Amino acid sequence: MGPRTTMKLAGRRVALLDRARVYTCGITPYDVTHLGHASTFVWVDTFARVLRRFLGVEPIVCRNVTDVDDVLSAAALRAGTRYDDFAAFQQFVFEGDMAALNVRAPEYEPWVHRYIGSVIRLAAALVDAGAAYVREGSVYFRGRGSLDRSGLDEAEALRLSGEFGGRPDDPAKDDPFDVAVWQAAEPGYPVWPSPWGDGRPGWHAECVAMALSVFGPAVDVHAGGADLRFPHHTYHAAMAERFSGVAPYARAWFHAGTVTVSGAKMAKSAGNLVLLSDLLADWPPAVVRMLILDRPWARTWDYDPGLLAGAAARLERLHRAAGRAGRPNSPSLGELGRLLSDELNVPAALDLAIEDGGEAARALIPALGLT
Repeated sequence: MGPRTTMKLAGRRVALLDRARVYTCGITPYDVTHLGHASTFVWVDTFARVLRRFLGVEPIVCRNVTDVDDVLSAAALRAGTRYDDFAAFQQFVFEGDMAALNVRAPEYEPWVHRYIGSVIRLAAALVDAGAAYVREGSVYFRGRGSLDRSGLDEAEALRLSGEFGGRPDDPAKDDPFDVAVWQAAEPGYPVWPSPWGDGRPGWHAECVAMALSVFGPAVDVHAGGADLRFPHHTYHAAMAERFSGVAPYARAWFHAGTVTVSGAKMAKSAGNLVLLSDLLADWPPAVVRMLILDRPWARTWDYDPGLLAGAAARLERLHRAAGRAGRPNSPSLGELGRLLSDELNVPAALDLAIEDGGEAARALIPALGLT
């Protein structure tokens, strides 16, 4: 039997060949970048670097831009500008933040407004398949099955659906868990023509249309923040599978842990944002990356300013280790690869590289983007 290349994520071991298709839910560009955003994208960037450096697999990353969104439209209206101009400026700022953090640009970066036709074709196909229905100019995906696959109880799922703009109380729906693939025109929102009248795409359908257009019916890894697990990722997978007939849509899911402040999720509505620009004004980007990475990737963690000094000290020890000769005939590189391919165990890899030094530390620094 020949050698195998595998990566274990969230308990699932995925065999890989020469490339890995990685779809990442990008930001809705309506506000400044905070540490919660940065955590997700630093983890995905590190995952891609590890695939390339230690597994010999070339990652093909697609990170979308959700520039058609009700929250963004409302923010643009408050700012007195067009939604697309507003989104373009905010995305420019975000990309500068990512470059400062040494996050590599994705191979594909689809913007929703360029995929309106794809959403319309998706909606029509779902209607033809009996997975969606037309009502009052909108197209609704039948979502009761998405509740079943979520593992949540109905009350919690309804709460999350409402929190993420799913409008569970929409009287036009057959079921509160149905979601709009195409939303009929409403005042104050951008519109495009469709077979059902003017309207705009639904959030979940936007990502489905972009992911399927770029990668085809399935991906190796779908990544995003843990808070997107339901409803967004659950509906994304359900729509994609009903459209294509290919299941599972994602071979593995990469849900980066939520960042909290005093136990509360970091969010503008909570008034507890830790802005990336503020962190980078006081600390080198590599220290901020170390703060994010020196922990299990899927675990929720609580931000405290004192953690940055610890991250800086850890980074200093790693760089000092890289300057040492290292142990002769050390198997450390192979061990690093084993650790990183098993749940992307960065803390254990750092411990090993700092202890052994030399080539192991020198290899790990760029693999974690800590240069």
